This record gives sequence, structure tokens and C-alpha cells, in this order.
Amino acid sequence: MSDQGKYRPLSYFQLMEISLRELLVEKGILTNAQVDAEVEDMRRRTPERGAKVVARAWVDPSFKKRLLENGTKACEELGLDIPALKLVVVENTPEVHNAIVCTLCSCYPRMLLGIPPDWYKSRNYRSRMVREPRAVLREFGLRLSENIQIRVHDSSADMRYIVLPMRPAGTDNWSEERLASLVNRDSMIGVAVPKGPSE
Repeated sequence: MSDQGKYRPLSYFQLMEISLRELLVEKGILTNAQVDAEVEDMRRRTPERGAKVVARAWVDPSFKKRLLENGTKACEELGLDIPALKLVVVENTPEVHNAIVCTLCSCYPRMLLGIPPDWYKSRNYRSRMVREPRAVLREFGLRLSENIQIRVHDSSADMRYIVLPMRPAGTDNWSEERLASLVNRDSMIGVAVPKGPSE
């Protein structure tokens, strides 16, 4: 490897992360070990956490009701920490399809879905999803009937959304774990739907 490959300049965000970390440690607010533990915890967050929430809602009507009323509290019932945020769960139905965006930046339910995909943070997605959601969904391969209403929800600094997709047909006797395997990140953002056993 050439010297140039070894010593690439740090990006703006890498420099900000280093500066913030050093400042927090210097002021005695956090230790390096605490910062490392938090970063590691964030890396462990994956869409499988959100999939478990969806699967529980599919099999437990009382949990689903609580989830739609107060997403934060319902997730905490499952041992999932939703730090100081209001989590709003929006349900897809045969008449309504929901999609999530953050028009100002990239607010995202990381605690349930992990690190956001690059396309979610892109200016293209953030601007177009609110103006032409049906066209954007088609680009993701999701073609919805014209009689299905599309609702786009804009996340904010203190509020996150997650989509509760419809349970696929043909899964009546499936276990919660097996159902969770059908749910992926994109279906909880609303740019895809879970595939059933025959699809």
C-alpha cells in the first residue's frame, strides 16, 4: 500500500467525532470506555430488533393496540430502550400505505433499525419522497394500486416513526420468530413490503 493510501485525510464528520469525544473526556462528562461502549451498543442495533416488534404485533392484538397508542412504552415492554424519544408506529392497511422520511436531516429510528442506509440520508430521497412518493416507491420496486392512499411521515429531532407493515397471507400458523424473519428494514421504513411464503 502506498503512503497516500495509508494517510488519507479525515472527513469533516470524522474530525467532529474526534473533537467531540476529546471534549467530553476532557470535561469529565464521559470516559473513553463509556464512549466506546455506547458506540458498540449502536453498532449492535440492527433491523432484527424492529422485526421482533412487528412480529409481536402480528401475533398479539393487545400488544399491537398498545404499540399503536404509544410505541415507546410498548417497545420498552420488550426490553427495548427508546431514549427520550416519542416513537410513533403507523399501520399499513389495504387502503393506506405509510412511508417514513426526514426532510431536514436524517432522523431515523436507530434503536430499532440500526444505522440508516445512505439513500435514506440523501437529498434526493428526502426531497422527492414528500413530493412524489408513488414515483419514489416505484423506483424501489414497490408498485401500489392507485386506490391505495400513501401517507408520508416526517421524522423530527424528538419524534421517530416506524411502519407496521401488513402481515403476509399464508402465515397464520407461523411462530413469532419465523414471522420476524419476513420483516426487513425497508418494510419498516415503508419502501417495501414483507414477502409471503408463496412470493
